[in-house]
Amino acid sequence: MVVKVLLVPLLFLFTSKPGACHLTLKEQYVRRGEMVLLQCPSTCNQKGDAKVIWSSYTAQKMDLTNMSSAEQKQMGVLVHQNSLVILSASVDHQGNYSCSVGNASCQFRFMLTENTPKSKEYEERNMHNKSCHTQESCKLNCPDVTIPPNITRNGITWHKAKDDYFQTVEEKDKGVYTCTRSYLYLGQIYNKTFTVKLQIKPKKFEKAAVIISPKDNKVFPVDLGSKVEIKCEAVTYSDFDGVFWISGGSVMFKNPSLPVYYKTTREKNAEKIKLTASLVFKKVSEEDLSKNYTCKLESDSNPPSFVTITLVQKTHPSYISLCPSIVAIVVVMLVTVIIYVKLKIDITLFLRDTLGCYRRTSDGKSYDAFVMCYKSNTDAGLNADDRKWLESVLEEKFGYSLCLYDRDVLPGKATAEAVLDCIEQSRTVVLVPTSPDPDLGSGLLSAIHAALVERQTRLIFIKTEATQDSTSGSLAEALQFLSEAGVCVTWKGLSSRSSSSSFWKQLRYYLPAMPKPSPQTNQDVDSWQMV
Repeated sequence: MVVKVLLVPLLFLFTSKPGACHLTLKEQYVRRGEMVLLQCPSTCNQKGDAKVIWSSYTAQKMDLTNMSSAEQKQMGVLVHQNSLVILSASVDHQGNYSCSVGNASCQFRFMLTENTPKSKEYEERNMHNKSCHTQESCKLNCPDVTIPPNITRNGITWHKAKDDYFQTVEEKDKGVYTCTRSYLYLGQIYNKTFTVKLQIKPKKFEKAAVIISPKDNKVFPVDLGSKVEIKCEAVTYSDFDGVFWISGGSVMFKNPSLPVYYKTTREKNAEKIKLTASLVFKKVSEEDLSKNYTCKLESDSNPPSFVTITLVQKTHPSYISLCPSIVAIVVVMLVTVIIYVKLKIDITLFLRDTLGCYRRTSDGKSYDAFVMCYKSNTDAGLNADDRKWLESVLEEKFGYSLCLYDRDVLPGKATAEAVLDCIEQSRTVVLVPTSPDPDLGSGLLSAIHAALVERQTRLIFIKTEATQDSTSGSLAEALQFLSEAGVCVTWKGLSSRSSSSSFWKQLRYYLPAMPKPSPQTNQDVDSWQMV
């Protein structure tokens, strides 16, 4: 059973008083046995100490406000300020109710009547609407009313849905859902039922817009006379949306026989539709550069979207001014390379002697060089004085530590073993041609060659200008291997004695770099290498 609460202009119940408020019509429907909440309208505000007076006109007129709590409980009502609560509506509560403030200058009337349980009017007036989009989450909200503070909310029960939350709502979920709110008052539960109509709408999509690809810019550099194609793309969700090109205020044509036209494609993937309108210039002309072209998207569900572009002529670099610069750079590079190749030795020695470009090493070696003689032509080789002078300059002037066979090898030691020991302790091996026969056999020379390769020791092979050697056979072949294994420096007789000669420059270049002795320290100088 349904009861109806009706706010009506019962003029016959009003007394005509100056300043009385106008009456408004309001209807409220509830089920029998459920809670009814009547509120004095906000247009009749309580001012100062004025009190809201509730009266009922059922079997007889009663002042509800001045009733005791026990009397209100017996009647099944609760009065709290501007609210009147009927805890459980029944036929005994049919009739009229009024609220007034102060001297009754503002007065309203309510009428409570029964209605049928399935009244269409009841359904329409008590229906609350809720809209959700497909494939999205959806939460149903049970309506609520303002209750006096001494009534406590006690939970919500949904009768059709298992829960008020849909993780992904579908079309099949639409319909009317009923929820009941429970209220606790003086240990008793009272209910009020609401209906919610769930409407399902198509999935919401983002706003469609046009995009110029591939760079999404508005200025396109082009070459006159070239073919150009500019794509305009949009993703929409309606079959009625379209993309087209406009120029000069008019829609362009799709006719491929025209010098400028556009073509369209449509690709559908699930709900999305990809539209492409390609603007084609068969041959860009001067006239095309003076126009603007607009790609526009017409959509039923979104406002129009458009992008305007212009064509500009490409600026090409001036190769006339660039060529001299390239030639000048190439010439400078070539000159630099030639100078370095020609003066490599002088530059390296300058850096060593003047700027001190050295790198300290700790290789465990005892000597900078092992000076060893090999048999040469009597006229072409270095005589004993030249050899002594060479060794003296290396040690005394340039500070090299030399291993000399006839000075640093202990007597009685085997020649081959002594030579290999000197090679082991030296950073460089210097082979000097001499006139006296040092009595080096081919077997020893081969062993020296193997030791140099194994230890990766640098070999400096001093030669003379003479091309004929007194050696022959296997000994000459062994010397040939040694000369190929290292670097060669040419001795030119008396002209090579000068410290500024090419002989000394080359020899010092290939020898380990030696720093100049420091006047501030008497400590030993470690071995150095050029960086």
